[in-house]
Amino acid sequence: MRVLIAGGGTGGHIYPALSIAAAIKDKEAAAEFLFVGTAHGMEADLVPRADYRLQTIQLYGFQRRISLRNIKNVYWTLKSLWDVKKILRGYRPDVVIGTGGYVCGPVVWAAARSGIPTLIQEQNAFPGVTNLILSRVVDVAALGYAEAVPKFAGRKARLVVTGNPVREDLLTEDRETACRHFGFASDIRTLLITGGSQGARSINQAALTLHRYFFGKKDLQILHITGQTDYNDIIHTLNSEGLSANESGSGRIVVPYLHEMPKALAAANLVISRAGAIGLAELTLRGIPAILIPYPHASENHQEINARALESNGAAIMIRDAELTGEGLCAKVQELLDAPDKLRSMAAASTAMGHPNAAKDIADMALELAGRKNS
Repeated sequence: MRVLIAGGGTGGHIYPALSIAAAIKDKEAAAEFLFVGTAHGMEADLVPRADYRLQTIQLYGFQRRISLRNIKNVYWTLKSLWDVKKILRGYRPDVVIGTGGYVCGPVVWAAARSGIPTLIQEQNAFPGVTNLILSRVVDVAALGYAEAVPKFAGRKARLVVTGNPVREDLLTEDRETACRHFGFASDIRTLLITGGSQGARSINQAALTLHRYFFGKKDLQILHITGQTDYNDIIHTLNSEGLSANESGSGRIVVPYLHEMPKALAAANLVISRAGAIGLAELTLRGIPAILIPYPHASENHQEINARALESNGAAIMIRDAELTGEGLCAKVQELLDAPDKLRSMAAASTAMGHPNAAKDIADMALELAGRKNS
């Protein structure tokens, strides 16, 4: 069985693809995989790191305004369709899976038009434009949120609410081992701060106030993932103010990126983050309370819609990016730390929203589609 998976750009599109591939491999050990992405997306690092083959095409995302880059992208998109058809003819996949990102469009479209069974996975409560278009031609759309169903009304695709697939190792890590890995004490609460795979400046700046407020206090440990862009500035500011980080026993770690996210989530009692769909799926799988600051420029404001879904179920608190201040964030964290019953209630609500079998369910559908082709 040959599986082709297209998706990329950010971790939010790549990690689901890797989770689905792993679930298929668990069920069909002889399955072969080919990922299609670009040389400049995060897939160029993450896919080979996971031991899968990656074939790249030259393609760039469209900007939401008239620009010279968009004119050039029309050419690259048309050329990519030709490149994709060559890949499909050479690899002859039994099923094609798209997990979002601009590279997904031409690959899944060409596959569906060629009669190859196709499945797309939509992570957000408000679907992306690419997946809305593809849902007119694909066989199945696996949805992360039930709130997305009405947006796909009248499309060809069979709609299945599976939740979002996340890495299996998220549930295998225990808190004590994870804390030991970071040099933290397992009997002290841990705050994880992250802006997603690319970082978030507004969160990083507000987090500086948290570092100042909790410095020297023994009731909270901080693991802060800044993203590559802001890392040097954040470290410089902390060092210049005498707020030591990354020192043994300091109770605070600041890193630009972290490959061991399952360990970070296992250690965390509270998370401050954006509201990307896969990050939220990981939080709910572990049942972690969260303060969510949605990315304000996300298409169709989908991150705020994602965050609202958790907030309305009591699993998170949402703060709009425009309303975020260091002092306000600090007050909210302290308020939650002073209310353990509230944190427990949020944790239970978060757990109830988790979908531990999402990757397996999507793998089953992919295998069913591949079997239909070969029957």
